[in-house]
Amino acid sequence: MSYEINRRDLIRIGAGAALAAPALFAGAPKFFTPAEFALLDELTEMIIPSDDHSPGARAAQVAAYIDARTAEAFESQDRDLWRKGLQMVDHVSHKMNGHTFMEAAPGERVAVLTSMARNEMKPKTPEEIFFRELKRATSHAYYTSNIGIHQEMEYKGNVMLEQFVGYEVK
Repeated sequence: MSYEINRRDLIRIGAGAALAAPALFAGAPKFFTPAEFALLDELTEMIIPSDDHSPGARAAQVAAYIDARTAEAFESQDRDLWRKGLQMVDHVSHKMNGHTFMEAAPGERVAVLTSMARNEMKPKTPEEIFFRELKRATSHAYYTSNIGIHQEMEYKGNVMLEQFVGYEVK
């Protein structure tokens, strides 16, 4: 039995995967509870918000991407990191504002994230460590999405240039 794939088969497989990709993120969360997913969605949108140039993390379905990757994580500690991390966000919000993050006013939410990002380059507390992972995962998911690559970064792909815009050799 031969397992060789020719170029046409590969293109068919790729096209099928591209059509199925939106279904990967459709529907209910795969790992997080609906409340956890809503919190994650809000956090990612705050990290990469929509602006005049491009849509933000919510439009790029960053939370759905993180949810799908977490659901398929092999190690339980990887899943636990996210669940405990989201609980920490609410804990910090309760401590600072007296209510959960999702019940907080926009300014209170920013204060919670600012507090968690305080030592982003050298995180020490569990909250700071989680924020760093949250930001890393958000950036990765966003900048590997169609919106992040093509709208935010304006990547055009392999296109024919009318004139080579290389560099001068000195």
